[in-house]
Amino acid sequence: MIRWWRNTAVLLLVSAAPLLAQRPWPDAEVQRATLSFDGKSTLGDFTGVTTTVRGSMTGGSSLADVKGWVEAPVATLKTSNARRDRDLVKTMEAAIFPNIRFELSSVVAEWERGDSASVVLDGRFVIHGVSRAEKVRAIVIRSAAGVQLRADLPLNLHDYKVDNLKRLLVLRMQPDIVVHIDISF
Repeated sequence: MIRWWRNTAVLLLVSAAPLLAQRPWPDAEVQRATLSFDGKSTLGDFTGVTTTVRGSMTGGSSLADVKGWVEAPVATLKTSNARRDRDLVKTMEAAIFPNIRFELSSVVAEWERGDSASVVLDGRFVIHGVSRAEKVRAIVIRSAAGVQLRADLPLNLHDYKVDNLKRLLVLRMQPDIVVHIDISF
């Protein structure tokens, strides 16, 4: 009897996974998000964080059909140091280039299991007035509450013409940062 239950449970799980993966992906707006980055400077490591993120995704019959965009105002990034926050806004020229934006043009699934998938997001970051193609590896989880996406990626600020990373002749920020994305649609 135990073997029958185990075999039945395995059969149900195996047969349900393709059905879940075949459900269409919904159109949705950003419900909750955290965008952060880890940076290094001569004064030590720091993290900048914002939860002021907006965006939307246009769904489709498969992950490959999903498109969308997300953006965050530069001025909302906080590092827990008011002087560094002012320098960040000045260096990023937030008055001229107020937003950091990612425009998603396609999704390639590396694997899909049930309601989870490892994907490569193909799109463009628009940072500091520079539009640059990027591929972002992410994990996507679909539930009754919506779609959650998580990703971590390295970026070099020089690629986006963010070059004025020195203050007072001795304070210097490294151009290599790691960006963390956690978005719920």
